[in-house]
Amino acid sequence: MKELVVISGKGGTGKTTITAALASLINDKVMADCDVDAADLHLIFDPDIKKQTDFYGGKLATIRSEDCISCGKCLEVCQFDAVSEDFIIDPIACEGCGVCAWFCPAEAIDFKEHQNGYMYESETRFGPFVHAKLGIAEENSGKLVTLVRKKAKEIAQKNNFEYTIIDGSPGVGCPVISSIAGSNAVLIVTEPTKSGIHDLERVSQLSRTHFGIPTFVCVNKFDINIDMTKKIKDYCEENDLVFAGKIPYDTSITKAMVQGKNIFEYSSPVVEETIRSMWTIIQESLKNEKAD
Repeated sequence: MKELVVISGKGGTGKTTITAALASLINDKVMADCDVDAADLHLIFDPDIKKQTDFYGGKLATIRSEDCISCGKCLEVCQFDAVSEDFIIDPIACEGCGVCAWFCPAEAIDFKEHQNGYMYESETRFGPFVHAKLGIAEENSGKLVTLVRKKAKEIAQKNNFEYTIIDGSPGVGCPVISSIAGSNAVLIVTEPTKSGIHDLERVSQLSRTHFGIPTFVCVNKFDINIDMTKKIKDYCEENDLVFAGKIPYDTSITKAMVQGKNIFEYSSPVVEETIRSMWTIIQESLKNEKAD
């Protein structure tokens, strides 16, 4: 079983659009959305949720007023100003460090697991799909990403699927690290702008240089800046990245998303052919890795 993770240096490059398109091309796969902070692949997949699992990613402190002796120790040790003068802990400000509970002389502070979100196992017209939803301003998205990947792998192994296709998070933070660590290949979707190439440099250094993962690059809307597209291609050649393809600007992609469809369902021949070619390049690389 091979894992391909689609990521980007920033949001809005077309990462999820391309991931959804791959769902039409690949039959032997399970899909997963690891962009748990802002999941949106479900908007195209329209999943039929079969199982919902509560996600507990951290802990929160609460003061039992009946046992509190109002000594002020919790106010003194809290570094996040989460404890009010009347000894009530603000659940938004609390970072779940547990210091207040540790130092409370009256042992009047409960420190319990806190529900941060949900994980879903669903069926779609493209096959099985694992996704999640992190609560607003909740923590531990990296841990939730790990659980989504683990469940997707279990489903792939159970059904003897060859691929797990993952819609990863943008950027270079904890959710991205949790999405790509240990994967077989990474596809970076970028755009032909100055910020696009800068973000490509950052995220490719993470995937290729730090983790040593075979990394492919796709330029979306390449024809809005041909010169910058060439610079991106040159950067790939100089930094052991595979330039997998370039997708032209096409308004039909936006129209497809509005209708809750992917590119292949809406029909955009030029874009479709580009993505088919891109997948062929990635697939051959994964097969060669298997042969090695």
